[in-house]
Order: sequence, then structure tokens, then C-alpha cells
Amino acid sequence: MTKKILITGGTGLVGTALTELLVEKGYLVTILTRDKNRTSKHPNITYSFWDIDKGIIDKDELLSANYIVHLAGAGIADKPWSSNRKKEILDSRVEPIRLIHNSLKNNAHQLKAFISASGVGYYGAITTNTIFDEKASAANDFLGKTCLQWEQAVDEIAELPIRTVKLRTGIVLAKNGGALPKMMQPFKFGLGAALGTGKQIMPWIHIDDLAQFYVAAIENDNFNGAYNAIAGNVSNKDFSKTLSKAINKPFWLPNVPSFMLKLFLGEMAVILLEGSAASNQKLLQTGFKLKFTNLEEALIKLVGK
Repeated sequence: MTKKILITGGTGLVGTALTELLVEKGYLVTILTRDKNRTSKHPNITYSFWDIDKGIIDKDELLSANYIVHLAGAGIADKPWSSNRKKEILDSRVEPIRLIHNSLKNNAHQLKAFISASGVGYYGAITTNTIFDEKASAANDFLGKTCLQWEQAVDEIAELPIRTVKLRTGIVLAKNGGALPKMMQPFKFGLGAALGTGKQIMPWIHIDDLAQFYVAAIENDNFNGAYNAIAGNVSNKDFSKTLSKAINKPFWLPNVPSFMLKLFLGEMAVILLEGSAASNQKLLQTGFKLKFTNLEEALIKLVGK
């Protein structure tokens, strides 16, 4: 029998790549959407309406799904962090899980696993010499608290009991979305520079590897709990140099001062100015093979000239 995957946030960067990969592998994919009129031309992709605020979800689609992948969430860096925006960032991650949990708990279902995005922000927007593994505690800042509550909502699914996997993701490198196109803008004009001290660490992963990791989490029953979904760690200064080299542009400007980023971005500047390394040993110990482990090769493949 063909297995069915239900995806929240399926039209985003990761969801689009994952859907394409799942369909190639013969899965049926249903994407939850707030657009009632959205339709698909692909025979293995369907769209199902839901409204989290009103508690609306298609229970037939939900209860017949074999796996759920939760990718929904307002963009961390899309807007300044006002108190309302912070609430939106948290609620957009947690409330969908609660709606799914409440719809599953008193009904017969086919669900074998619930795989959710999370972030290396779990460890906080701090720059330290620590290499954080999955046993580390959540940080006490906004990102740490958000990721903790996000994962605690997933843990409620685990109590049903359903196998759950939480992928603490670093910066996702992709050509047509996510952080990389935005980061490239000044570099294209030869104005690339490190940010702040340049010492902050950027855990990263190529979009293709991340999509494959989600598939592995679906297919391998031994996957359970939290995993740092990263290929490597690099300082902001070294990332900036490598990006300049990949697109054949000079890298000579002084670092962008921290105060300027704080002036323009407010509290949100911490996501650019701070960052620590994360360990991917737990991921590698599963036998998962990363295709892209060399940053320069990954960037040349994505945006190189």
C-alpha cells in the first residue's frame, strides 16, 4: 500500500524540496494549506484546507496519514521582533501541533511517526566555545525558549504514543530561498563583509541533505527524539570569505559593526551576531550519509560561477 505523508508548511523552502523528493519515491503527499482554492496538477500531491485559529482540520486526511511532517512556522528573520511578532513566531509553531494532537488523541488513526522541524536556536543566540549536542539544555533567551516550547508540544504527540523526531536545523543553504539569497545581495556587488566580530558560528546544511534527512526520519523506525540537522560549523568570517570565493567576488571590506545591525534590526540582530557550534555526531551515528560536508563545494554547487 502506498504510504501517505501529511505536511504542514509544505509550500515553504524545505517543504517544497521534501515534497518533490517524497513524490519521486512514490509517496502520496497531502499539504495542509490555508488557501481553500489551492489545487495540484500532480496525481500524488493534494492540498487540504485547515484553519489553526478556528480549529479546523480535515480529520479524514489527518487520520488516514501514515506520517506527519511539521514544517509550519512564521519566519524567524522576516520581521522585527516586536512582542506581537514574537508571539506569532511561537504560536505558529506550537498551535498547529496542539490542533493535530487534539484531533488524534480520541480517534483511531494510521500515524506511525511525527517528524517536526526545530532549530539550533534551542541552544541560544550565544557565541561560546561549546559544541552543543542534543543532551544540552535549552537556552533562556527568546530562541531557546521558543524551540523548547516547540519541542515540548511535539513531546505531547509522543505520549499518544507515536514515534517523534525533532530536527534541530541550522542555516539551510538553498539557491532559491531561505537565508542564502538574502546574504548574497551585498556580495554580488563586491560589498561582502563579515558581521560584528565575525567569530560567531554558523551551523549549516544543504537543502538536499536536509530533505533526505526528513525522508530517513520517516523511513527509519530507529530515529527518535532530537537530532542536530547540520553538516558543519563555520565562523561568520570564514563563511563570508568562502561565499565571496564561490561567486568570484572580492572580500576586503572591514566587518559590519554590531551597533549598525542592532540599529537596523533591533533585538533580531542577535541571529546574525551570535552563534555557537552544534555536534552532528548523533546524526552520523545513524548511518546517514551527508552529500555536502564541504562548505565551499556546497556554495559553488548552489551559486558558483
